[in-house]
Amino acid sequence: MAVKIRLQRHGKKGQPFYHIVIADARAARDGKFIEKIGTYNPLTSPATINLDIDSACKWLKNGAQPTDTVRSLLSYKGVLLKRHLQIGVEKGAITQETADAKFDKWLQEKEKKIAAVKESNRNANKDAAKIKLAKEEELKNARLAAIEKKRAEAEKANAPQEEIVSEETTEETPTAEEATTETTE
Repeated sequence: MAVKIRLQRHGKKGQPFYHIVIADARAARDGKFIEKIGTYNPLTSPATINLDIDSACKWLKNGAQPTDTVRSLLSYKGVLLKRHLQIGVEKGAITQETADAKFDKWLQEKEKKIAAVKESNRNANKDAAKIKLAKEEELKNARLAAIEKKRAEAEKANAPQEEIVSEETTEETPTAEEATTETTE
């Protein structure tokens, strides 16, 4: 019986969520499975992967073949590295303590990288929110300025016409006293 380590889709349309399962290669994608060894949520950033590393190593040792996507997930979580180190222990090339120390060191470095990615995503989201807020503020100020301009034009248009005419005539025509003084000189 050919055994595969593959993804079993769950979730609703457009929002996938996967179970990582051990299944017979002939079984349907979402059909019967032998064992569930983890979950995978690609919608989070970075993707969330919960995996039973020891169980996955056991199944790889027994000959289960992962699909391409699951192989990349196993590599990301360090299962393939742990299996590689276990082969070295079985052959006597390294001790179990050395293998565990190497795996723990790799795991700590990987966790630091993941934490850095999460922090950069958080900072990028904050920066994007600040930029969006600044653009909204700028748009608000532009709208307020346009409204004030329209109000000023409306007030000017609604002002009594006599005042506007009298202001214009006083500036253009000299007063009677000015006219008599000009002619006498």
